[in-house]
Amino acid sequence: MKNILITGCSSGLGYALTMLYLEKGYKVYGINRSEPKIENKNFKFIKCDLSDTKNIKRNLEKEILNINKFEIVYLNAGMLGEIKSSFDLSIEELNEVYNLNVYANKELLDILSKIETKNIIAISSGAAVNGSKGWGSYSLSKAGLNMLINLYSKEMINTKLLCIAPGVIETPMTDYIRFEIDDTVFTSAQRLKNGEIQTPTQAAARLDKVVDSFDKFESGSFIDVRNI
Repeated sequence: MKNILITGCSSGLGYALTMLYLEKGYKVYGINRSEPKIENKNFKFIKCDLSDTKNIKRNLEKEILNINKFEIVYLNAGMLGEIKSSFDLSIEELNEVYNLNVYANKELLDILSKIETKNIIAISSGAAVNGSKGWGSYSLSKAGLNMLINLYSKEMINTKLLCIAPGVIETPMTDYIRFEIDDTVFTSAQRLKNGEIQTPTQAAARLDKVVDSFDKFESGSFIDVRNI
C-alpha cells in the first residue's frame, strides 16, 4: 500500500485530497493541529501546529522517518492573511503568513529529504505571479514558496517537486475575499466573484490528474492548472 502525506487535512482542499486518496486505497497520513472527523483504517492523524515552526522537527521528524517512504506529499497547509494595502501591512503580519506558507514547508522538506519521497506537490497560487492590490502577505509568501520548491528541486534530485496553483476553490478563505472585501478598492475580489470557482472535491480530482502527467513537467516548476 502506497503512502500519501497531506498537511492541512481537516478542511477544504486538504480534506478533499485525503478522502480522494483513501477512496483510491492509499494509506493517508494527515498533519493538522486539530483532528478531522475521518473514520477509515487507512487514515493516520498526526497532530502538529505547523505555524509553530520552531517545534516542527521535534514534533514530526521521528514519526516521518519511521514511515520512511511516501509516494506523494501535498504541502497544502497555508493561510491568506488580511487583504489590505501594502502600506498598512506590518512586518508582524507578513511574518505570520510567511511562517506557515514558507518556513513550515522548509522544515518539512528538510525532514522529507532524509527518506524516500517520490513526489512533492506544494499548493501555490496564481497570486504568486500576479501582483494584485491588497494581497501583499499572501502573494509574497506564495512567490517565496515557489522559489523554495525550485531551490530544493536542485538538491532533492531523486524527488519530483512541483508548485501547483489549483485555481479558485470554494472555501472560507475565498468566501472572505468574494463577500467581505470592498471590490471597489480591491478589484481582484470582483474577479473572484465573476470567475470560475470549484468545490474542494473538484479541485482535488483536478490535481490528481496532474499527478498522472508528472513526467511532462520539470522538477521545481510552477504550474497553474488553469493553463494546462
